[in-house]
Amino acid sequence: MLDQDIKQQLTAYLERVQQPFEMVATLGTDAKSDELRELLEEVASIRADKISLRTDGSDARVPSFTLARPGSGTQLTFAAIPMGHEFTSLILALLWTGGHPPKVEADVLEQIKALDVDLDFEVYMSLSCHNCPDVVQALSLISIYNPRIKTTIIDGGMFQKEIEAREIMGVPAIYQGGQMFHSGRITLEEILQKIDTGAAKRDAAKLSAKAPYEVLVIGGGPAGAAAAIYTARKGLRTGIVADRFGGQVNDTLDIDNYPGVPHTTGPEYAAQLAAHVADYDIDVMNAQRAAELVPAAQPGGLVTVKLDNGGQLQSRTVILATGARWRNVGVPGEDEYRTKGVAYCPSCDGPLFKGKDVAVIGGGNSGIEAAIDLAGVVKHVTVLEFMPELKADAVLVKKLHSLPNVTVHTNAQTTEITGADGKVNGIAFKHRSDGTEARVDLEGVFVQIGLVPNTEWLGQSVERTKFGEIVVDGRGATNVPGVFGAGDCTTVPYKQIVVAAGAGSTAALSAFDYLIRTPAPAEPRAVAA
Repeated sequence: MLDQDIKQQLTAYLERVQQPFEMVATLGTDAKSDELRELLEEVASIRADKISLRTDGSDARVPSFTLARPGSGTQLTFAAIPMGHEFTSLILALLWTGGHPPKVEADVLEQIKALDVDLDFEVYMSLSCHNCPDVVQALSLISIYNPRIKTTIIDGGMFQKEIEAREIMGVPAIYQGGQMFHSGRITLEEILQKIDTGAAKRDAAKLSAKAPYEVLVIGGGPAGAAAAIYTARKGLRTGIVADRFGGQVNDTLDIDNYPGVPHTTGPEYAAQLAAHVADYDIDVMNAQRAAELVPAAQPGGLVTVKLDNGGQLQSRTVILATGARWRNVGVPGEDEYRTKGVAYCPSCDGPLFKGKDVAVIGGGNSGIEAAIDLAGVVKHVTVLEFMPELKADAVLVKKLHSLPNVTVHTNAQTTEITGADGKVNGIAFKHRSDGTEARVDLEGVFVQIGLVPNTEWLGQSVERTKFGEIVVDGRGATNVPGVFGAGDCTTVPYKQIVVAAGAGSTAALSAFDYLIRTPAPAEPRAVAA
């Protein structure tokens, strides 16, 4: 099943297994069971001294397999053949079960071990979803290190009846105790915050106790990472507050236009950003969300950033690099049927609509790329573009028009996403040229109409446009002394990764220049008695 190159790589990884464990498989007589058996036999043969295979499992899902270390009580099950994007998840699960230490902070691992609660997670994913591995790996780690927490990883494509019964139309989808726990991407830290009720209060106290920074970057995408690297290289005490390190890059499938990097994927690039930041003395505070900015009382003084969890940080300069998120189309039915047919990540959720009719709203590059990708999976794609012409690059438009199962409507205004029995059943739109209305029966709608800056939390603290973008000059400076902006959340034109990285570097150099030219206010002297 594994080609020779992959088998050699797997052999090298499994050399790190330190403790013996079993793979207990539940198999049937179907083709998928045969495929899983072949995979597990190859894995076991590589480290027969440490890894054994049993095929007498009794799991309710067939095929599936459980990783079990004798005496540990761990409960991690894969109801899947974890290849594709999940092959890395399989390797890590094997290593962690075999005693190889995970690359997480020691206090995070201790927090996992100390969780005093019994939980039963089910994670629905698809093998083509590039957002799913982080969720799969996070819950796998929790289950391996805390036997009171059971996790089952389920391939929605293999267990389609469960997907339909639970009306799951977006992955990753996490259930706990049979109830929806979370839909969409979520980090290990965020999961721990949700299941460890005292975590937020402890984090707030720990963050508030930190000494002031010289540069505090809000946001961990390309702009924020570049800014932090530049200021750290200048020897400045630098911190990063990131809701999700890597930002929206994590949701990007292919990156083919970054100079010097002919091709990479969003998750790969986000991992490279994290690794590059880790090379420097940068205090990364992940899974933290800024809630308020309080400007310094006087130039050179401390800017305060209040966080959602009640903690607060201070810094002489702040670089705002909070990025942007997918824009909502804003029509009836969008919120009601979100994750029930309304989706925003074609590569993640596309496989769930195999053989079905779907629509893509948006005729820019992201929309047309989505339509092309979906056309290879679904029965038919309807593209709706508000403007008279598609806005995507000519090469993409040419490819789109070559596909037999795609219909394009330009000058079309989406008016409603309709549904019944809790899920999408159609989309309504108006032809702007003559005002006539139309409706298409379908089961999925993918929204791809641009971005909204993540700046609502700033309120009136800095100047923003009517679209919410932070107003910056050519140096990345805002109207507030000591506060700078960079990337997709600002008025910098062209929302591209390379532009964001350059803007982050510019803001960092401007912050450095501000610090060397603006002395800190003198602290009040104590008056002698």
